[in-house]
Amino acid sequence: MVSQTLKIVNEQGMHMRPASVLSQKMTPFASTVTIHFNNNTYNAKSVMALMSACLKYGSEFTLEVSGPDEEEAMAAAVEIINSGLGD
Repeated sequence: MVSQTLKIVNEQGMHMRPASVLSQKMTPFASTVTIHFNNNTYNAKSVMALMSACLKYGSEFTLEVSGPDEEEAMAAAVEIINSGLGD
């Protein structure tokens, strides 16, 4: 298992388009990818779960990845999140 604290950098936060971008990027990985925010856990492969997290601009959260390709999945997630999630 690997984890990293990240911050939402796009001004609109986690709305439909960024949630879809992250979900689509994470779905091919075999690893479990979760976001921990405000004492809740969200499946990063689910658009609805990501939107329900209500991550706003500047929100800090923990990304946790566990599985056979966890390093690759983490690197891909960090890259897309830090680049603004397609916004």
